[in-house]
Amino acid sequence: MKDFLPRRATFIALLFFAATQPIAAAQTTETPPPNIMIVLCDDLGYGDIGCYGHDVIKTPHLDKFAKQSLKLTDCYAAAPNCSPARTGLMTGRTPSRVGVYSWIPFLSPMHVRETEITIAHRLKDAEYETCQVGKWHLNGWFNLPGQPQPNDMGFDHWFATQNNALPNHRNPYNFVRNGIPAGPLEGYASHLVTDEAINWLDHRDEKKPFFMYVCYHEPHEPIATDAEYAAMYGNGDNPSLEAHHGNITQMDTAFGRLMKKLETLNVEENTLVIFTSDNGPAMTRIHPHGSTDGLRKYKGHLYEGGIRVPGLVRWPGHVKPGTTSDVPVSALDFLPTLCEVAGTTPPSDRVLDGTSVLPVFHGKNVTREKPLYWQFNYAKSDPRVVIRDGDWKLLSKLDLNDQGNLTDITDQQMEQFKTAKLQGFELYNLKKDRNETTDLSKTNPQQLNKMVAAMTKIYTEVQQEAPIWPAWTWPRYEGQRIEWPPYRGK
Repeated sequence: MKDFLPRRATFIALLFFAATQPIAAAQTTETPPPNIMIVLCDDLGYGDIGCYGHDVIKTPHLDKFAKQSLKLTDCYAAAPNCSPARTGLMTGRTPSRVGVYSWIPFLSPMHVRETEITIAHRLKDAEYETCQVGKWHLNGWFNLPGQPQPNDMGFDHWFATQNNALPNHRNPYNFVRNGIPAGPLEGYASHLVTDEAINWLDHRDEKKPFFMYVCYHEPHEPIATDAEYAAMYGNGDNPSLEAHHGNITQMDTAFGRLMKKLETLNVEENTLVIFTSDNGPAMTRIHPHGSTDGLRKYKGHLYEGGIRVPGLVRWPGHVKPGTTSDVPVSALDFLPTLCEVAGTTPPSDRVLDGTSVLPVFHGKNVTREKPLYWQFNYAKSDPRVVIRDGDWKLLSKLDLNDQGNLTDITDQQMEQFKTAKLQGFELYNLKKDRNETTDLSKTNPQQLNKMVAAMTKIYTEVQQEAPIWPAWTWPRYEGQRIEWPPYRGK
């Protein structure tokens, strides 16, 4: 009897231990959904930051971030222009399917329609808290009847400008917070956007994962740069260059503050952060200083300089730090990829032009059902439609009869979106010729014919789906004719 009691007690203890193990195991192995953050710059060129080869512009925070990240050498914007690029990023659909054909001027009827499904919609359905801060540029203005704004597109909290910060990056007056004008603000846009992001992170529901979409205005014109940053690049002899380069360093400092906040909140280890740009550098008359690192052309063109952009992905425990991938990745891929990351599914009732590139984050390749596709009827050079399939890139002209300007909407423009035909092709092997110097269309007829067939199939589908907007003329007035001199601070 004396031996039985200890044995009985041991047996009961073992039963209890065994019964509790599955629960304990589940509690210790279950990983909470990752937080997700996209940081998007405006008109930041492929070669405009240190980790992508610029040897003058100082970006210490992004360079540090790059060492913790996967660097994408072949990362692409969805378009070579602001609003279409942001449309593709948010919806996973090439912007011409959605009807955002160019940048959206103030009060334009063109917008991302409420029937579109965004990354924020899908993540909110997956119990994420959602926040957008910075440049929006997916509608003609806020609180306009019939034009959705960030809260209609899946965001719980938003602090945004319709387009650029005005009058420039310094002391902007056109931010709107959750539908209410914020009034005149003091400070520079990148830091005001970061302040709002940090404040939201401090007050969010910590029981939920978050999705944050941070859209810096820099270095898009009208540029305003604090004198502290401009002075890093000269003593006033070249104020345009000093303002441009300093503007990027100013943004880099704001980005560093945001990354530091993730660290201090102890959420850095479970947060996937993607850093990229909406298109190539603008290379304007006032600030012709952006860098494509030798790629052909710049913003507004469908050559590589207009659409290839920086792409950095940090996700501790999932993405190997300091690695590089040359697998082509597009902003169109973000929606299906982030849906997979969050444990949800992309919309299945519409055509998506992106695919999940989660394998790329893990150092692998990805198989696409169709080539990457771009269309921009308002391109500054002849090619208006592009596909990339592996190492090969095909560009096509369109038989347009004067496509008109980027702001007004005419019946002729809209008709041509439905009727224009592909013509005049250029073919490049980007593996051997990333600067697109040698057209191979005449020496590789088999590859050309294969890619023309693939392009024609997608182009025809997009033509059929492309919506038509009513004719509209931008209401110009003298106050809009502003020359934007470089601003170097007080």
